[in-house]
Order: sequence, then structure tokens, then C-alpha cells
Amino acid sequence: ESSMSHDPIVNFIGGTWQAASSGRKTLNHNPATGELLGEVTASGPEEVEQAVAAARAALPAWRSLPAPKRGEILWRAADLLRRRKAELARALTMEEGKSLTDAGGEVHRAANCLEFAAGEGRRMHGQVIPSELPSNMIYTRRVPLGVVALVTPWNFPVAIPVWKAAAALICGNTVVLKPASATPWSAQLITEILVEAGIPAGVWNVLYGSGGKVGDALVQHRHV
Repeated sequence: ESSMSHDPIVNFIGGTWQAASSGRKTLNHNPATGELLGEVTASGPEEVEQAVAAARAALPAWRSLPAPKRGEILWRAADLLRRRKAELARALTMEEGKSLTDAGGEVHRAANCLEFAAGEGRRMHGQVIPSELPSNMIYTRRVPLGVVALVTPWNFPVAIPVWKAAAALICGNTVVLKPASATPWSAQLITEILVEAGIPAGVWNVLYGSGGKVGDALVQHRHV
């Protein structure tokens, strides 16, 4: 059975799948066997600019969507993650080397993270604070930070991106993920699931590339 991730893995920016403008690619290998699993686009600073711009453009509508409605998307994503558990676990094991049992447990944990965050959508509480002045009300409310960059490691390539993303998304932030170069297939499958769950264009963006070229540019970006 061929186990290649069929098409080259490409970025997801502003709701569309697109290769990096450089045309450069890297190869994704199975660390246990050396088998080629697929090709992956190699991004640079230009793609960072595009992804951050897409995330900024999507922010007002996502921020104003009620948190319980954002939660409905995360509930759907959790359900889809469980349904595709075997597929995700297999891809995770093949590109990262974790045992299939551990990989299945990791996917289960990721679904739990989505469910927890979805539930928090109905508990995005502020506070009402007593005032020393009559006829005055003081209250606090939670507001999103804005565009959140996730730079994630290879050792939990499903659970850690989902854990970070679920918290950021339920709070009304938009996201740019830069997954570990060793585990692009896992990130692609997470993206497919979020898209199927109904995440709006630009709310979730993914860039493949090196930490030096893409990760640094993201964490130093003035709009992140």
C-alpha cells in the first residue's frame, strides 16, 4: 500500500491552499524507514506577510461572532477529529515515529482540548465590580489579543497545535500556525478538519517552512 500523502503539502492562507512563491520544496520522510511520504512547500517572509494580513483581515468578523457560536465550530472539529482518529494516528506515526497506540491517544487528547475550549465559549465571563460612586457600574470584559502565531514542536504534532489553537480561537483570536518541519502531514490533516468544521477563511492559516525563515519572521512581526 502506498502511504504517501498524495499531493504536495502546501500552505493554507486566507482560506485557500497555495504553494510558496519561491517554488522551493522540502521532503517529508518516515524517520523509521526513510520512506518518502511527500513533498512540502517551503515558505519565506513573503508568505508570512500574506498569512498575517489574511489573519488581520478576518479578525473583526471572528471577534464579533459570539463565543458560543465559535464554540460550535470547535465542537464539530472535535467530532471530526474522533471520526478520523485512525487516519490521523497513522499519519502521525509514519512521519514522527511514535507508536500507533500513543498516536491514537494523542488524537484523543486533541479532541478533548477542542471540547474543553468549546465549552469555555459559554463561560467567557467578565466581572461586575462595586463602585464607590452611586449610580455607577464598573465591569470588565474579555477581548481577543488579535493575530496569534503558533510555532509548534514535532513531539506532539496533533495535540500541541490543537491545544494552542483551540484556546486562541474560542477567545476570538485569529491564528497563523508554523508547524515543526518534521511533521507537516499532521498539520495538513488538522487544517482539513477545521475547514470541514466551518472555520471562516483567514481565521486559521498554516505556513510550512524553517523556524529560521518562517518562525522568526512570525514571532518578530509587529502585527502578531
